[in-house]
Amino acid sequence: MKVVYTPLHARHDGGMEIHRGEFVPTFEMPARAEMIRAAVTAAGHEIVAPRDIPESRVLRVHDPAFIEFLRGAWARWEAEGREGCMLPSGFPARGLRQDRVPAGISGAMGYYSFDSSSPIVKGTWDAALAAARSAMTAAALVSEGDRAAFALCRPPGHHAGRSFYGGYCFLNNAALAAQYLRDEGCARVAIVDVDYHHGNGTQEIFWERDDVFFVSLHGTPDTEYPYYLGYADEHGAGRGEGFTLNLPMAEGTGWDGYSAALATALDAVRRFRPDALVVSLGVDTYEADPISEFKLKTKDYPRIGAALASLGRPTVLVQEGGYAVEDIGVNVAGVLGAFP
Repeated sequence: MKVVYTPLHARHDGGMEIHRGEFVPTFEMPARAEMIRAAVTAAGHEIVAPRDIPESRVLRVHDPAFIEFLRGAWARWEAEGREGCMLPSGFPARGLRQDRVPAGISGAMGYYSFDSSSPIVKGTWDAALAAARSAMTAAALVSEGDRAAFALCRPPGHHAGRSFYGGYCFLNNAALAAQYLRDEGCARVAIVDVDYHHGNGTQEIFWERDDVFFVSLHGTPDTEYPYYLGYADEHGAGRGEGFTLNLPMAEGTGWDGYSAALATALDAVRRFRPDALVVSLGVDTYEADPISEFKLKTKDYPRIGAALASLGRPTVLVQEGGYAVEDIGVNVAGVLGAFP
């Protein structure tokens, strides 16, 4: 399988986050991508560079004003004499105005972000755009005839919406891959999100669409990030009614419960009859992950890969979460190895 990778991911490095009320170094770090790269290379997969896909493709998914904010955020921060990492300190919650973007960088940051776990540093835009191009390059490979391709994206993307960022995510790589496939002739695309955390950004982007089916398996938002989306009663709206499926699971879920939910997800995908599949591949469902609460084991990831491959659809796999850095590579390689 071709693995799309770029060292530009390392430009997004450093920073702090607020995790469950504590100020800590961010769990999302360059070592994650390097461990995956080493493991998939050892497994015999071919590393390729992303193509220089025009930024106009990003605007097929994201709001132009949001993209302008991300592109220029660090320069505005530096212009105010600031350094370190950028984190918001206020958000437009209930009762506050949401129809105006504040002129100052601090207010604008809170307007476009939904949490304080996603620091912006000097190289964040370069890394995020490179990750987006990696995902779209993998989609291009599949649209050109490859059975499957893997985008080793970092930073990840599934928490980023049309005009917001958070959850370590700035651009929605999986959504961009799905839209690329649509634009290249796939009438129907399914996205299966197997990350521990609900793909709230992907859901928001496709909420009112019937050409992209979104299904997510994740920890229950009653206790797990991102908390405010991912309940089982969320099905889409308008033309998109019935084209979103959420399968939340309780803390401590192991293979038996997870595999049953995965079977339900894939049955729904088969009924949708997609021309292509995008997988938001998070491996933070692993038992040793430091910020997640499922109990999957390394031996379970080839099973997940085999289940996804059994759909028999051209498949783009896009890297999302996974923070047990020492084991992330072998777990990702386990999924990829199931694809012919």
